Amino acid sequence: MYIPTLADMRAARARIAPHVHQTPILTSRMLNQLTGAELFFKCENLQKAGAFKARGASNAVFGLSDDQARKGVATHSSGNHGTCLSYAAGRRGIPCTVVMPHTAPQAKKDAVRGYGGRVVECEPSTTSREAVFAEVLAETGAEFVHPYNDPRVIAGQATCSAEMIEQVEGLDAVIAPIGGGGMVSGTCLTLSHLAPKTRIFAAEPEQADDACRSFKAGYIIADDAPNTIADGLKVPLKDLTWHFVQNHVTDILTASEQEIIDAMKLIWKRLKIVMEPSSAVPLAAILKNPNVFAGQRVGIIITGGNVDLDSLPWN
Repeated sequence: MYIPTLADMRAARARIAPHVHQTPILTSRMLNQLTGAELFFKCENLQKAGAFKARGASNAVFGLSDDQARKGVATHSSGNHGTCLSYAAGRRGIPCTVVMPHTAPQAKKDAVRGYGGRVVECEPSTTSREAVFAEVLAETGAEFVHPYNDPRVIAGQATCSAEMIEQVEGLDAVIAPIGGGGMVSGTCLTLSHLAPKTRIFAAEPEQADDACRSFKAGYIIADDAPNTIADGLKVPLKDLTWHFVQNHVTDILTASEQEIIDAMKLIWKRLKIVMEPSSAVPLAAILKNPNVFAGQRVGIIITGGNVDLDSLPWN
């Protein structure tokens, strides 16, 4: 297992610079008063393709040799990673195939196709996904870019926190949502080297709390099909992301479905930005655990903004 390094992050930052945004930091006096902390929101919902995953996908795609790239890339994804990999592949002019459950929202399938990717549908089960994906790889010979358990992807995601600590000095803590752990791992990679005094927290839905339970148990616990409105956080940790979580995360905090919805409403109202339920979990965790963050400067990573406006959780 190759563990990505700070040099990998720096190489990724140079490689992806023409293809991604440096996203802004937003603040809210009202949210500071409500939480008792000074909050700095890193807005990856304003990233290319609407999510932080454009960073890791671009690093993987533009790091391929010409011979590798000719056969294209492939992945399995029900959401942002598939869209972002299609975006990056389109920028390089190479094929991209995404295996998606037929139950995935039509808007997400359309997004993949909109960037030039090919969607191959499967049943909404791990068994079906793996079988169909194996067929795709055999047929295409494409390079598999895992949504998060891939050193190239983690090095790309690590560029987000590198930007953030340049934009905001003296952060006491950074908190990000956790599903498979790609963004949290990238955050660990960067901050453990460049801001070692900054504590790293992860936030997770109570109804999909396998990372929290893994953290407490000391080994990976994987849930098969958790049910939460934070649909980007349903996947389990893997060996590479577990390495970073186990070694660098201070704590994993959870929030209920209603707490996530309330936090999402607050961000929409106060920051005037569109973001996904998954992105609201960190603020929900801060509101639930005010003593952990009171009086501190806290960076919050808003991971994505690809939300179905016809199916908002408060409708």
